[in-house]
Amino acid sequence: MKYLYAVTLVCLSPLTTLAGETNVNWRDFKDYRDVVPANESKAGYHKRIVSQFEKHLSKLMTDAPQGYQLNITFDDIDLAGDVRFNMHDIRVVKPIFFPRLKISYTLTDNNGAVVAQAEEKVLKDLSFMDRGRTGRDSEFYYDKRLLSTWYKEEIADKLKG
Repeated sequence: MKYLYAVTLVCLSPLTTLAGETNVNWRDFKDYRDVVPANESKAGYHKRIVSQFEKHLSKLMTDAPQGYQLNITFDDIDLAGDVRFNMHDIRVVKPIFFPRLKISYTLTDNNGAVVAQAEEKVLKDLSFMDRGRTGRDSEFYYDKRLLSTWYKEEIADKLKG
């Protein structure tokens, strides 16, 4: 039985060597362009945004070498869709309500050297509804896809192991 544990540990150890760290900073949610909830308390909705975005960014950084750190600040958030107020508040997602995020970020390597950075990077996807929609039922799908695209285009190629 001890042999089985040892073999399992040896097999899984290469998977644990990759683990970049993510630090996310948030502004006051009152200052963001569109983080309006539909049929939910503002505080609960804002906590879900924080949780979902931080989990997503951490998931993206799992491929980064150990010691790499992504510090990102959300300066402005305009979620995909727009909330319509009537008897039942709902978020209507149409092509004219595209997702837009304004971020500042710094990517540092395991020695603390800055590998990539931007002060006010605006991410937006004007044709967000025209792309493939695998997994679109997940929360904040279009907004997280916008972060994934940015990560693949600007961060992933700067990661060295």
